[in-house]
Amino acid sequence: MAIEAARIEICNLTLDQYPQIKALMDDAYPDLGGAWPKHTIEQLIEDFPEGQLGILDGGKLVGLALSVQVKYARFSNPHTYEDLVGSNNNVKSDQNGDAMYGLDVVIGKSHRGLRLGRRLYDARKELCRQYNFRAILAGGRIPEYHNYKDDVTPAEYIDRVSRKEIYDPILSFQLSNDFRVKRLLKKYLPEDEGSSGYATLLEWNNILFEPKDTVLEARKSTVRVGSVQWQMRTVESVDELLSQVEYFVDTVSDYQSDFIVFPEFFNAPLMGLKEYASQTEAIRALAEYTPLFRERMSQMAIEYNANIITGSMPLAEDDHIYNVSYLCHRSGQVDEQKKIHITPHEKNDWVIQGGDKISVFDTDAGKVGILICYDVEFPELGRLMAKQGLEILFVPFWTDTKNSYLRVRHCAQARAIENECYVVLAGSVGNLPQVESLDVQYGQSAMLSPSDFAFPHDAILSEATPNTEMLLFSDMDLDKLRLLHTEGTVRNLMDRREDVYKKNLKN
Repeated sequence: MAIEAARIEICNLTLDQYPQIKALMDDAYPDLGGAWPKHTIEQLIEDFPEGQLGILDGGKLVGLALSVQVKYARFSNPHTYEDLVGSNNNVKSDQNGDAMYGLDVVIGKSHRGLRLGRRLYDARKELCRQYNFRAILAGGRIPEYHNYKDDVTPAEYIDRVSRKEIYDPILSFQLSNDFRVKRLLKKYLPEDEGSSGYATLLEWNNILFEPKDTVLEARKSTVRVGSVQWQMRTVESVDELLSQVEYFVDTVSDYQSDFIVFPEFFNAPLMGLKEYASQTEAIRALAEYTPLFRERMSQMAIEYNANIITGSMPLAEDDHIYNVSYLCHRSGQVDEQKKIHITPHEKNDWVIQGGDKISVFDTDAGKVGILICYDVEFPELGRLMAKQGLEILFVPFWTDTKNSYLRVRHCAQARAIENECYVVLAGSVGNLPQVESLDVQYGQSAMLSPSDFAFPHDAILSEATPNTEMLLFSDMDLDKLRLLHTEGTVRNLMDRREDVYKKNLKN
């Protein structure tokens, strides 16, 4: 074929094309009876027209992919070819099925080596997503197994093909197109001597599959987040600071945000209301306000219909002081995340203790977690969260210098990449001359993404102007994360070697 003259396009097959369909299949399957009879192709086109795909070159059919609609629960379990194709070559299509079953993929000899089979598989995947099917299934022959059957079992053969020690024209191709071997099928097609009657049950899982929920039960796919870059300023009372909090909650909620994020120790100006003998005394006094702020911010979450991450505040508990962040759901539920790793300043001057529990929280807008400032510099915590399905990681922070900020920022970006999640930074700016250890701040809030084609080239969704009070917004597409997990350029979550290393969540 002259490549420069090629005019490749994908089409849906029609019955008028049957002579070309027959010629392609006769040439591909001489040992298995050749082409389907015309009535079978007619049935497939009538029952599931979008699933019958062809590749044309200048109007000539040079490739095809045939599919049938099935019930996932039935055909994701052991079955034989006869369970799918009955007597007289009648295919058992189920128009209420929730999965596609791949029957055949054929590329004409004149057009092999042009990756046209991959185009057909990509078209199948897109069709699977559009129709909200659970998966694509296929019974895959292993036609080269007969050359190895005296030396290896079928399972060993499949393993060696997956490690590319053996090339199998069908299984190798399926694996390269993101299919996974679900199980070995025995006596699938007994007359298939090349495969010795065996086949692999292959599955491509549609991670965007949505069960048919009611509107109230449906999962959000796009989430809007608002981050508050908070100006530290002198206040005269608790009510004045709470009014400032409510102003930002009100403003951010006007943009229909699902989450509102405040910085670490955002209520520290309250330590300037009076003089304290020591920093330890000051932080304990600040902790006395935490129950009030938790209650009032939870009430705001309900009133303004937005989930609020309360930055962080000191909490007195069993005569210890913890640095704690609250997730105030708009439903009224309140969750808590204590800071795990305590900085030398917090430990020495404020005598703050570290928590011992890390959690991922289910919300009405995705699975989220909170790592307070220094915690994001420890990759183990983010990885444990990722194993629990983390989608958005919130990082309230307070840093005094640019190099302190950049430690948090660079580590947050690493967490987004290695755990394939979004990360939201919310920090404070300005100065508090009357509060010891909080006299200066450096901050630049940001919303970060993984690094792949579906995301911004610099993996930054948005970022604030440094050291300026402002609001930051971004929409986060959770479906892009699901695609990244299985179809990304690299797959940090899927490819981790837990046979070499393993981290366990305590309790």
